[in-house]
Amino acid sequence: MKKIRTAIFGTGFMGRVHTEAVRRLGNVEVAAIAARTADQARKFADTLGIESATGDYTTILNDPEIEAVHVCAPNALHFEMTKSALQAGKHVVCEKPLASTISEAQEMVDLAKARNLANCTLYNIRFYPQIQNMLHMREAGEFGEIQIVQGTYSQDWLLYDTDWNWRIESGPSRAFADIGTHWCDLAEYLTGLKITSVCAELETFRKARKRPKHSIETFAGKKLQPSDYDEVPVKTEDFCSMMFHMGEGVRGSMTASQVSAGRKNFLSIELYGTKASAAWNAERPDELWVGNRNSANELYIKDPSLMRAGASQYADLPGGHSEGYDDTFKQILRQFYKKVADSEQQAEFPTFVDGIRQLYVLNAVLESAAKRAWVDVAGGDW
Repeated sequence: MKKIRTAIFGTGFMGRVHTEAVRRLGNVEVAAIAARTADQARKFADTLGIESATGDYTTILNDPEIEAVHVCAPNALHFEMTKSALQAGKHVVCEKPLASTISEAQEMVDLAKARNLANCTLYNIRFYPQIQNMLHMREAGEFGEIQIVQGTYSQDWLLYDTDWNWRIESGPSRAFADIGTHWCDLAEYLTGLKITSVCAELETFRKARKRPKHSIETFAGKKLQPSDYDEVPVKTEDFCSMMFHMGEGVRGSMTASQVSAGRKNFLSIELYGTKASAAWNAERPDELWVGNRNSANELYIKDPSLMRAGASQYADLPGGHSEGYDDTFKQILRQFYKKVADSEQQAEFPTFVDGIRQLYVLNAVLESAAKRAWVDVAGGDW
C-alpha cells in the first residue's frame, strides 16, 4: 500500500491528538510539522520522532511529496492556512470552526470543490461507536418520529479568572463557537434534520481574566502565580443557552458552558421520539441509554457484535474494551484518507460544507442573543 505523506500545522493539544491519530492508520506518515516558531516545531518533532519541522508552513506546501495537511492552529489562521494549502493542491483536514466568517468558509468550500480536493471539518464526535449505534437505530425507525432534542456540552477548564486560553480572544464567540457547534453538528447528524431557528442567550461571568505572559497549552495553566499574568477585559461568553426548532415538528434546547465545575468534557445529547428515546454522554462513551414507555429501560454497552448494522465498523475493539476520544480521530481520519487515496470514494466524514453550516448556526445565535429574539438560521440547504 502506498504511503500518504501528510503535515500537521500546529503543535498544541490538537496538533498532538492529530499526529497520534494519523500514526494509527498505518498507510499515512506524518512527514512534517509547522509551528509559530522553528524552535517550537523542532521541539515537537523531536519528541515524536518527526524529521521535518519549520516555523514557516508555506515551505511545507512547496513539497510535492506532501499530499495533505492538518490545520490545527488557532482559529484566526484557519482560512489563511487552508486556502494556501488548497491552492498548493493539498487535501485538507481543518479543525473547527472552519473559518472566522461565512465568506471565508464559502471561499474554502468553493476552492476545494474546484480543485477536487478531499476536505474535512473535524467534527469527530460523530465517530464514537455508540453515536453511530444511535444514528442507525434512529434511521431504522426504532425511536419513531423525533419530537424533542436536548442536551449540553459542559466543561470546567475556564472556571477561574486565572484560567486562560487563546480562544478567549479568538472572535465574537467562544463557548458556542468552540463546543456548542460540536453539539449542534451532532444533533443535526443524529436526527437528519437542520436547526431552522434559534433563541439564544450568551453570558460572560468572568468580565476580566488574568492572561499569562507566556504561551500555555489548552487545558493547562492551572498553577500560574500572580507574577505570571496580566489582567485583561473579556468579551467572549463563558456560557450559552439556546432553544431551537428543527423544521415544523421538532423542538429542542441545549447549553454550552466552559465554567461548570466538575464537568471535564460532558457532551450529553438526548433524542425523544414517538416510540422510544435515547441518551448518550461523552464522559461515559461506551454506554447508550434507551428509554421505553411500556417496558423496562435499557443500557447498551458497546460491543460491535451486538451493534446495529452499519455501526459496528466504527468499533475496532471487542465488547468490554473501551473506545474513546482519541479513537474518534482515528475513525474520522481513516475515512478521510480513503478519499485522499481514491477520489471516487464517497465522503463518509464531515466536509467543509458541514463546517460552513455551523457558521450559519453560530451567526444566528449571535444575532438572537444581541436582539433577545428568535432568529431564523440562514444558509438554505447548507
